[in-house]
Amino acid sequence: MQGNTVDSVQDKALAVFGAEGINNPGHVRSVIRQGAWASHTSGLAHGRVQGNLVILPEVQAGDFLRFCQRNPKPCPVLAVSEPGQITLPSLGQGIDIRSDVPQYRVWRHGELAQEVTDITDLWRADLVTFVLGCSFSFESALQEAGISLRHINEGKNVAMYRTNIATEPAGPFGGAMVVSMRPMPAADVIRAVQVTSRFPNVHGAPVHIGDPALIGIADIGQPDYGDAVALLPDEIPVFWACGVTPQSAILNAQPAFCITHAPGCMLVTDLLNHQLASF
Repeated sequence: MQGNTVDSVQDKALAVFGAEGINNPGHVRSVIRQGAWASHTSGLAHGRVQGNLVILPEVQAGDFLRFCQRNPKPCPVLAVSEPGQITLPSLGQGIDIRSDVPQYRVWRHGELAQEVTDITDLWRADLVTFVLGCSFSFESALQEAGISLRHINEGKNVAMYRTNIATEPAGPFGGAMVVSMRPMPAADVIRAVQVTSRFPNVHGAPVHIGDPALIGIADIGQPDYGDAVALLPDEIPVFWACGVTPQSAILNAQPAFCITHAPGCMLVTDLLNHQLASF
């Protein structure tokens, strides 16, 4: 969607989901399940919690759970399924994790094998689903606080970068943290920290503010995932831990089989964002 205006993105979403349906998470998932929406979900959930996705064989699930517990900033756990379970009742009625995400990434031995919109044919009885908190969930709180988010205004996916910030390993899982970046005027930064600190289950406060080189980002204009947005002369880049971090860990662990969401293509849940606020 890079290069689209926000009006064209909103118009497309309204055309696909309908004016009432776009506010109904069950309807949004239903349309995604039918294959009618295969793009990012930034700005789409209308106050609902969104989640990152990792699906692993049960034999690796214990190590990955420990990885998440040791790295709660990039990997805040919202739900974990039983092996083979396709529903996630704590996150939404009628969720089918095999088809309710716009795009999935299928990994084999640490290599990206394919991107698909449905994983029903790949499903196995030993697969365990992890849903992790996503920074898209605190964006509505930032907007309510009067903080403008350029990627949403421009109809883009958020910019994401690999860093030199090391995660704490668990078993074969480890590697560098991935961050998402939102530029804003200096006057908004303190307020952004205050607002997002209230949402530890969706990454919480920023992990870095300012010079991207200090966290190993050579060119802020070239994100590793998502879409680039302009950084204006009077703005400061603000970086939050990102739920794409597990994909970095998967590259290191090289499990024989794994499924994740495609960056920016999240599971839209029934939970309201304010339900995750800590105060």
